[in-house]
Amino acid sequence: MGSVQPRKNLVRLVEAYASLAAKRDVPPLILAGRLAWLYHESVAAAAKYGVKEKIRFLGFVPDEDLPALYSAATIFVYPSFFEGFGLPPLEAMQCGTPVITGNLTSLPEVVGDAGIMVDPYDVNAIGTAIELLLADKNLRQDLSRRGIERAKGFSWETTARKTLEVFESVMV
Repeated sequence: MGSVQPRKNLVRLVEAYASLAAKRDVPPLILAGRLAWLYHESVAAAAKYGVKEKIRFLGFVPDEDLPALYSAATIFVYPSFFEGFGLPPLEAMQCGTPVITGNLTSLPEVVGDAGIMVDPYDVNAIGTAIELLLADKNLRQDLSRRGIERAKGFSWETTARKTLEVFESVMV
């Protein structure tokens, strides 16, 4: 989601997916996002690791179509190196999709205990987390419930209420 560029770490995601696909049957990997600089590295990685036929590159997905895409996913993997906030994991959690995300920058604050955090530089850690979630339906259901609850804390209503509370505390 967002844009396909190096900081999204899709090359390592593709490598982890390929490693897992060599060991077991896996669902297709869907990559979505506006094509940005060096996006071709992700496409080249799919060919390099022999999984190009198992990966779907959707390109840009309009906002109104995102909930359907998130909801149809078994899991959502976002191993980004850097995010100012990390809206896609929050959107996925809001739709009840279990999340795997990088453990850097703002992502741990956004996801909290409602997802699995991995070192985005560690291909094995990414693959292990994917394998764990694909194999464990109970864990997926638990993370789905926790994600929905966590996402409620970031709603516009909650944000407005918290902002108003700060203003009121300053005005007193």
